[in-house]
Amino acid sequence: MKKTVLSLLLLGTALLAGCGGDSDSTGSAPKVIIDTDFNTMGDDGQLFVMATQLMAQGKIDVLGLTIESGNGWLMQEESDALKATERMGVSQRIGVYGGADYPLAYDETSIRAQQAANPNGWFGAWMFPKPQSTADLIAPPDGFATSTTLREQNAADFMIQTIKAHPHEITILEVGPLTNLALALRKAPEIAPLIKSIVYMGGNINVPGNSNAVAEMNWWFDPVAVQEVLRRDIPQVVIPLDVTDTVPLDQATFDAIAHNPARQTVVTQIYDTENAQFLGPDAHIFDTLTIAYLLDPTMATQTTDDWLAINTTPGEQQGQVSASTTAPIVGGSVRKIRYISKFDNARFLAQYVDLMTRPVPVVLPAN
Repeated sequence: MKKTVLSLLLLGTALLAGCGGDSDSTGSAPKVIIDTDFNTMGDDGQLFVMATQLMAQGKIDVLGLTIESGNGWLMQEESDALKATERMGVSQRIGVYGGADYPLAYDETSIRAQQAANPNGWFGAWMFPKPQSTADLIAPPDGFATSTTLREQNAADFMIQTIKAHPHEITILEVGPLTNLALALRKAPEIAPLIKSIVYMGGNINVPGNSNAVAEMNWWFDPVAVQEVLRRDIPQVVIPLDVTDTVPLDQATFDAIAHNPARQTVVTQIYDTENAQFLGPDAHIFDTLTIAYLLDPTMATQTTDDWLAINTTPGEQQGQVSASTTAPIVGGSVRKIRYISKFDNARFLAQYVDLMTRPVPVVLPAN
């Protein structure tokens, strides 16, 4: 075993011990809705693994997975999320709620032009054929879900009901486009002051985009939804490309998860299968930073509080974020929003490796 791999594992064990070890209750744990463009074991899938492992420790209480198109089309993402809840052993506690199949507004002609102009850009669902039936779905490496189905309630209605049932307690981890949340706020604007906070992986402030040249994919995909949510008076924290660009998925971290013979699980095997192809100088870690920050805001070592706005016009400026320290931007956020540009990589990676390699399925504490 490489020294760097061993160091990550030892540091992760020490840090988790220092946090008090496993707990037997989720009663006082932060309550979370994960709003996601889910994938099997990319960044969204990894976040879910970490969240359920933390839930097993009594450190977080995940109330539901709400799904919208983004990385892929809704039907495929729903299928992947259902299997994830079975894989992690939490399908009885964490429901999967289907949501928006398309952005609030979109111009497909413009999208196709942007794809042509940015051949290395990531445009999510628009890069794939849209499934028309279950026959078009691609199974995860360990197969489709066998006993779990979507909850009957749609994502926006689940958000509304859950936020009202737990006023000032719900943090929304926004790790996909914001379509579901924007729809919930349109339907029930009274929930805005009841949301404890929103923690995003999305946007980019001072670095290039990863879709078109100026925009990060989650916020590029549905900029109208982003604009609507930014304009709500809700505490919001953004983890943009500015920080994810500084958190590499290097070979040592990958090997510590995928190739440690003492900590092999179905998760580590699928992680290997799904992520080996993406290793390289441009491989970074994205959505999982949100849960690390939620549990320990000191993980963020450099932050800025600015008014933010987003360009909603179809074309090469779609999704571009503007920031102002001195005054609000017309059409932008109604309050300053914190965005992060540096993270405590050593502490985060130790946590990341440890949670991704814990035993599966998890055993959840009693309600």
